Amino acid sequence: MTVDEVMKEVMLDRMFYEESGGGVTFSGGEPLMQGAFLLDLLTECKRQGLRTALDTSGYASREMISKISQFVDLFLYDLKLMDLEDHKKYTGVDNQGILENLIFLFERGKRIILRFPVIPGITNTQKNIAKIKDLLRSFNDSGSKAWNLEIDLLPYHTIAREKYHRFKKNNLLQNIQGLTKESMIPLKNELESIGVKVKIGG
Repeated sequence: MTVDEVMKEVMLDRMFYEESGGGVTFSGGEPLMQGAFLLDLLTECKRQGLRTALDTSGYASREMISKISQFVDLFLYDLKLMDLEDHKKYTGVDNQGILENLIFLFERGKRIILRFPVIPGITNTQKNIAKIKDLLRSFNDSGSKAWNLEIDLLPYHTIAREKYHRFKKNNLLQNIQGLTKESMIPLKNELESIGVKVKIGG
């Protein structure tokens, strides 16, 4: 599709954006895999006066992050694993650039909601959560508990099991049980204790 074709669909809902205070969210997959096209779409959205959000892993070049950031009102930014080797083991890539891009956006005052998938034995380890808390504290130079930082806790679910079966794919997490929203409360309390706004789900 062309930018004009996409925007034609987007603008059909303009009335809803205006009434709700919402706008257009680009997600995927990873929208930044089509960075040039995304940039064109974001540019046109802003030309039309639309609010924009980007749901991303942050795995992109600094140049691309810098270009698109001026056209994004809200980043929904994945934060999975802090350890470089663990991140590479479970996602296939290291996280150095991802974390550097996150810091880059934060330092430029962009609104960011972190999205933390809580997966038993993988992302919810004491080591990983401690490192995440260290990162969040580093964003708060003043030590105040009022700085604008938000994180969504996304409890692991097993909805995709049937899809793996249907497509005859090997599900490496098939033995991991899903988590309830209630089981997220201790972690929510722990993160709120350092001043972070926390929501379960997202």
